[in-house]
This record gives sequence, C-alpha cells and structure tokens, in this order.
Amino acid sequence: MSKIICIHSFRGGTGKSNTTANVAALLAAEGRRVGVVDTDIQSPGIHVLFGITGKEIAYTLNDYLWKKCEMAQAAHDVSGRLNAEVRGKLYLIPSSIKVDEITRVLREGYDAQLLTRGIRQLIDELKLDVLLIDTHPGLGEETLLSIVISHTLIIILRPDQQDYEGTGVTLEVARKLKVPDTLLIVNKIPASFDFEDVKSQVEQTYRCPVIAVLPHSDELMSLGSGSLYCLRYPEQALTEHYSRIAATLLA
Repeated sequence: MSKIICIHSFRGGTGKSNTTANVAALLAAEGRRVGVVDTDIQSPGIHVLFGITGKEIAYTLNDYLWKKCEMAQAAHDVSGRLNAEVRGKLYLIPSSIKVDEITRVLREGYDAQLLTRGIRQLIDELKLDVLLIDTHPGLGEETLLSIVISHTLIIILRPDQQDYEGTGVTLEVARKLKVPDTLLIVNKIPASFDFEDVKSQVEQTYRCPVIAVLPHSDELMSLGSGSLYCLRYPEQALTEHYSRIAATLLA
C-alpha cells in the first residue's frame, strides 16, 4: 500500500524542505517510486534543490488547483537530475514562483479539498510507493487537510523556544485529528549539545517518538540549496541520518 507522509514545521527555517528532498532522493535511489508535492504555495522553493528553474516548469500545483491541468501533468520526473544511479523514480509537483500566481493564492485562496483528491489520483496514476508532502509552516486549512490524509506526520523543530511552543500546538491538533503515526525530528543541533539528552528531553516533553536528532552542518549551509546534501556528501554523518529516516518511514 502506498504511504502518504506529511512533513511539517510550525515555523519556517527549520530545514523542512532540505530534509524532505534528501529523504526523497535516498528513497528513489533505493528503488522506490516517490512523489514530492510542494504545498508551500505562498513561499515555494523545494524545486531549487532538484535543480529546476521556474522557466522549465510547464505546469504547477497552482495550475491543477485552478483546473488548468490534471495533477499528473504537474508531476516533473527529476530522477535524472540526481546525478546518481537511481533505481526508482522521483516526481516533483512544484508550486508556482510567479508573483501574480502567488498573490492570487493570497487573495482568493483555493479549494483545499481538490488538493486531497489530486494527491490520491497522483498516487494511483504514477503508482507511487510513497508520497511526501512538503507543507507551508503553521496551521492553515491546506496543511490541516494534508495532515488528515497522511499515514505519518513528521514535525521538524529546532532547539528554539518558539519552535518548542509551536510544536506543542501542532501535536495537540494532530492528536485531535487522530493522525495514525506522528514523529519528531530535531534539526540544526549545535555540536556542543548532548544529542541523546536532547532526544530524551524532547520525547518526554511531547510524549512523541524522536526519529532523528540532526546536527547543524556548515556544508549544508554552504550549498545554499544549490544541490542535495546526500549526493554531494554521501559519506558524511548527516547523510547517514537521512538514510535512517528514510528506512524508518517505510519500516
């Protein structure tokens, strides 16, 4: 059965898109058929990590939501852009970076129920093993619907008091929505921290499993979203963490 995984954070800047993109690439490299939907319509950007420019994008998620195309038509096969031997497939459904289309979303909104139908159709048409939803930070209607249809919700937070409070709110909502499986990733941890202590404290605070505590990485910062970390630094510890996340999600 195909698995829908929603990757979310209450605030921006947590490394959500980088985590999503790297995990997706590793899953595809292992032979999985993977889809990534960028539902951060107000501030899209995950397409940059896959080396796609705005001019290359024929159809976007926006076009589907405004009934200009089918969802599968907005799916871009980025498997060949990974610069690595990929045994599976990786499809990206980007959101538009055109200013007028972003402002239209802010002004008019869209039918969020149509988004959920499109996600299910996409899984069937592309025969996906797993679909990752890269959400907009916070708790808007489209994010809540993405959470509701997901088998697993991953919440990413940093060692920051604002993140801690927002994560508590998100977890409370997820429990009320009866999400089958909710997991935490703590990201951008300084080397001076005790990682096991961070994991233990976060799990005790939220009564929720922590599947990874990811270190701050100067190399990741230096890439500036120019490429995927796991492909540029396959032997580094952070890539091993991403691989473990990928394995955990499909266990």
